[in-house]
Amino acid sequence: MAKELIKGNVAMAEAAIRAGLEAYFGYPITPQTEVLEHLARRMPELGRAFVQAESEVAAINMVYGAACTGVRVMTSSSSPGVSLMQEGLSYIAGTEVPAVIINVMRGGPGLGNIAPAQSDYYQSVHGGGHGDYHPIVLAPASVQESIDLTVLSFELAEKYRNLAFVLSDGSVGQMMEPAELPPMQPIVKKNYDWAIGGKGTREKRILTSININPHDEEIANLRMLQTWFEIKKNEVRYKEYYLDDAEFLVIGFGTSGRVALSAVRKCREKGIKVGLLRPITVRPFPDEVIIELAERVQGILVVEMNQGQMLDDVMIAVGKKVPIEFYGRPGGVIPFPEDVESEIERMVSAKLEIVNNPRVAWLDRMLHR
Repeated sequence: MAKELIKGNVAMAEAAIRAGLEAYFGYPITPQTEVLEHLARRMPELGRAFVQAESEVAAINMVYGAACTGVRVMTSSSSPGVSLMQEGLSYIAGTEVPAVIINVMRGGPGLGNIAPAQSDYYQSVHGGGHGDYHPIVLAPASVQESIDLTVLSFELAEKYRNLAFVLSDGSVGQMMEPAELPPMQPIVKKNYDWAIGGKGTREKRILTSININPHDEEIANLRMLQTWFEIKKNEVRYKEYYLDDAEFLVIGFGTSGRVALSAVRKCREKGIKVGLLRPITVRPFPDEVIIELAERVQGILVVEMNQGQMLDDVMIAVGKKVPIEFYGRPGGVIPFPEDVESEIERMVSAKLEIVNNPRVAWLDRMLHR
């Protein structure tokens, strides 16, 4: 199929339709509203379920109900809207049913603003709701990846009966790029042996996240953890750039990874041997490849559009093997490639030391610019 110029939000919505989305429930919030708007037109055209709920709380509980029947179901929102969904997300995870959530992140905390940010990393990657659960989180850096990862999210959610997030941001969601949409998949009725609904003589099925007996809850938790280990074993994804001879490493996801790539290329033109690792799955996190890279580089720079959230996962993986530096832009500010380029050059020329918290030095630099 030929590429077409398409906005990131619209691309994700249409990709979900073509992946077999059967039901969507959501509530408008900038900068993701185009997802809902596109689905509001297309889903009824195709005879599929679309409901603009009265709130994000209502939307996620509608998703929960539909997920229990085994249909492909999705919601989308942006930062504070996803915060309102946390209880429902935990219920979905605890019931072990598949659902897809698109989060087009914006600046915060609080109501914040409608500018792009990456400050929902903790919330999505480490499970913002109560209890032990393990969502799959995919982070696109382009419109094409937004399409591809939206399709993948449904496949992974169903394969593992799990929550799958597409963790976008206001930049990727609002930009327009040439991209190729997948062909339309037919809706196939799946007779899952766990789903509720339907008629017949089969045994009645009950799906719930309520386990009053603590021992039963523990068994459920251990089962979900075993599933998570399978996900971690099979589904880690990332992109590598210029790492064959790299002496320094930059790590960034989504938009910050995209910006960092431009900076890395500029530094390569100057003869600086720096490479980039861009996680595609920020959960499961590519910690093993980071551990391997830490054995052969002199320093690592983590770039994010927040105060350093993925930074914690990098530090856990690397430990005290190599110095780690941090450059972040919180509150909805997108770093420029030349900003990251300057940080790489500073890292290369500085006498690096292993420190307990790279944020402290970063904050000092930011306050004294």
